[in-house]
Amino acid sequence: MTTIFAIETSCDESAAAIVRGRTVVASIIASQIDVHRLTGGVVPEVASREHLQALGGVIAACFGEGGLGWADIDAVAFTCAPGLVGSLLMGSMAAKTLALVHARPLVGIHHLEGHIYSAFLSDPALEPPFLCLLVSGGHTSLVVVEAHGRYRILGRTRDDAVGEAYDKVARVLGLGYPGGPAIDKLAQQGDPSAFALPGGRVASPFDTSFSGLKTAVLRLAEKHRLQSLPIDRADLAASFQRTVVEALAERVELALAHTGYDTVVVAGGVSANRGLRERLGQAGSYRAVFPPMRFCTDNAAMIACAGVARFARGFRSSLDLPVQSRLSLEACDSLYQ
Repeated sequence: MTTIFAIETSCDESAAAIVRGRTVVASIIASQIDVHRLTGGVVPEVASREHLQALGGVIAACFGEGGLGWADIDAVAFTCAPGLVGSLLMGSMAAKTLALVHARPLVGIHHLEGHIYSAFLSDPALEPPFLCLLVSGGHTSLVVVEAHGRYRILGRTRDDAVGEAYDKVARVLGLGYPGGPAIDKLAQQGDPSAFALPGGRVASPFDTSFSGLKTAVLRLAEKHRLQSLPIDRADLAASFQRTVVEALAERVELALAHTGYDTVVVAGGVSANRGLRERLGQAGSYRAVFPPMRFCTDNAAMIACAGVARFARGFRSSLDLPVQSRLSLEACDSLYQ
């Protein structure tokens, strides 16, 4: 069975993992949240420096946890796009050096393809075709997964990604960074019907828009502050989350009807959101598959799992493969010789 060692450094997590087939042998993640909390968001130069300092220890800890050596590894996978260029370069240099020193094939992985494969870690029997809802700080997309490596974008955000909207609303509510977990936790204590908020309407039934929702929360908070009226932050958080979840669920259900599929994979950092998991998980007309909670945010196990699938189908990357800050998911095959 194929065994892949992988590195993920697309943003602010330094991660390494070993996956055999669809089984996680080892996974180590060094988060930078405490560092970036001081500035309320990720500073690219700081993230790159943190990766440089953390990667050696993370890689050593990964092999220590797995109890394996390089003789057990078939190939090295790494995230090469999209992401912060400086962060990607740290992982790229480490992966290429290890592949060269240990004479192992190299497999570059698209970050979003990795997120799709995170669901395979919770359901080893999962196979395309299926619909994927990709929801994170930088992406909100509906992806038709026609086969392994064959993707078609059905819908995407027109402005703020859902995770970005969570972070901005969290700042309005004084909840700090990162905003998603803070709002999700506070929402459990509030009334989701307390405030009527706009879900965002766009021409395409599969696209999303969250900038209007974010602005509505800001104006509501400012109105109460100017009029010296108290506002229940838990109620506002719950109303915001309900609006987001319903907007996403509506589009998922339209897309499932459009494609004729009966399975939706929910991937990306926001797939850890309890409101979204409850709403989609309770639907009786389709099956919702979520990654294990520890593999919802950026991690190397998902990159290794995608690497297993790519390697088994004969895909290899060259040592001069560049990193890219932007690359469409539909252009994944350009990463291989």
